[in-house]
Amino acid sequence: MVHPVIIQGGMGVAVSNWRLARAVSQLGELGVISGTLLAVILARRLADGDPHGDVRRALSHLPVLGVAERILGRYFIPGGKAPDAAYAAVPMPTLDPNPFLTELTIAANFVEVFLAKEGHSGRIGINLLEKVQLATLPSLLGAMLAGVDYVLMGAGIPRGIPGVLDRFAAGEAAELKIDVDGARPGEEFILRLDPQNHGLTPGRALHRPHFIAIVSSATLALTLAKKSNGRVDGFIVEGDTAGGHNAPPRGPLQLTDQGEPLYGPRDIPDLEKIRAIGLPFWLAGAQARPEKLAEARAIGANGIQVGTAFAFCRESGMTDRVKADVINASRRGTVRVFTDPAASPTGFPFKVVQLPGTLAETDCFAARDRICDLGYLRQPYRKDDGSVGYRCAAEPVADFERKGGNALETVGRKCLCNGLAATVGYGQVRHGTPEPVLVTAGNEVTDVARFVSDASDQYAAEDVVRYLRGPGSAGVPPASSRTS
Repeated sequence: MVHPVIIQGGMGVAVSNWRLARAVSQLGELGVISGTLLAVILARRLADGDPHGDVRRALSHLPVLGVAERILGRYFIPGGKAPDAAYAAVPMPTLDPNPFLTELTIAANFVEVFLAKEGHSGRIGINLLEKVQLATLPSLLGAMLAGVDYVLMGAGIPRGIPGVLDRFAAGEAAELKIDVDGARPGEEFILRLDPQNHGLTPGRALHRPHFIAIVSSATLALTLAKKSNGRVDGFIVEGDTAGGHNAPPRGPLQLTDQGEPLYGPRDIPDLEKIRAIGLPFWLAGAQARPEKLAEARAIGANGIQVGTAFAFCRESGMTDRVKADVINASRRGTVRVFTDPAASPTGFPFKVVQLPGTLAETDCFAARDRICDLGYLRQPYRKDDGSVGYRCAAEPVADFERKGGNALETVGRKCLCNGLAATVGYGQVRHGTPEPVLVTAGNEVTDVARFVSDASDQYAAEDVVRYLRGPGSAGVPPASSRTS
C-alpha cells in the first residue's frame, strides 16, 4: 500500500479545517480534518451566513433525504447574524442521542470531508478523539459517506473503531462501548447506529478507510495491533512535545518547578518494538524539520506527522488575529507553551499557548463564568438508580458536586469546547461578549516564524511542505511516485 510520508495533524476544533486539509492533499501528502465539534461548527458557519456558499453546496450532495433542508431551516441566516447576537444552541451528545443531533453530526462530517476532497484526487483523513465517544459513530458515518481515506484516533485506547469501520463499510449497523464512570462489573453501555435509520440505502457499501492509531508507547501499539476488533493499518507515535492532549507520564504524577508534568526515560516510546510490529508508523511531536523527516525514514518510519507548523499557516482555521499574535511573538522570542496538567476536563495534560487576553491568563480564566453548554467532554456516570448522567469538571462547581463529582477535580479546569471554538472565530456570544480564546500548539510554536519572510507576516501550507521536502529530506520523492 502506498502511504503518505507527511501527515498534517488534525488539530483542535476546526483549526485543521477543510481548506488546510485540501491544500496539503493537493500537494501529495495527507491532509487531515479535525472531526471535533463539527456539528457545532457547521451550525455556526450557517448562522454566519455561509458567505461563499461552501456549506450549502456540500449539503446539496448529502445522500440522506431531507437532512439538509432541516439543518438549513434551523441554522441558516442569510447575510449572517448580528456580531453581538448569540449562536443558536446545538443539542448536547448523550447515550440517548437526539435524532436531529445525529443527523447534524453526520452532515457536518460529510460536509468537511466533501469540501476537503472536492476538485482533486488527493487523500483526506479525519482525526477524532477516543475520549469524545458520544459523537464518534455519526462522525465516522458522515466522513465515510464523503469517501474519507484515513481515520486517525488517539486520546485513549480505540480498540473498537476498526470494527465500526468494517460494519459501516458493509452498510451494516455498528456499536460502540461507552465508558461510564461507576459502571458495575459486567454492566455495559452501548451506542448503536444503523445507517438505514438515517435514510441510507439498505446494504449500501462504503469505502473502508485506513485506521491509524495515535499512540505514545510500544505497549499500546502492540495492544491495538493484537486486540482491536478489526484491522489496524498503522500508528502515529506521538511524543510529549506535540500540541493538544498529551499522554500522562508513566507512574505517579510529578511536576517540574514550573508546574508541568515531568516526563522521563520511561515515556520515550520504544521505536524498535513498534517497528517490529510490522505496520507503517509515523513520528509526531517536534518533527517539522527536513532533517527530522530524514531521521524518521532512516529508522524505518514511513514519515512524520506535523501539526504546529500547519496550525498557523494561511489556510488553517485559526483567526488571523491569533495567527499574527503567535507569529509575532515567535519572532520576538516571547511565545511559550505550558503543558497544563489541569486544563483539560479529561484529566490528560493539555498544551496551552501563553497569550495575553486568552484563557491562558489567570485573570481571563477567573473572569469567565463556568458554563457547560456544548458538552463534548462530559463524562457519563452511573446514577444510583442505574440511569446515566453527565458531568464535566469545567462546569459550575456546585453542579459538578451535585452530580457526585469531587470539587478538587474542578480546580484549574478550562472549557476546551468553548475556548477552542473561539480560537477559530466561532465562539459563543454571551450578553454581547464573545467567549475568550484558548490556543493550543506544540513546543515548536516558538519557532513558527521561520516560515515567514521579513516582508510578510503570513505563510502557506505549501511553504511548510516544501520546507519539509528540502535538502535534509533527500531521497524522499514527490508523493505521486512514492511507494511504502
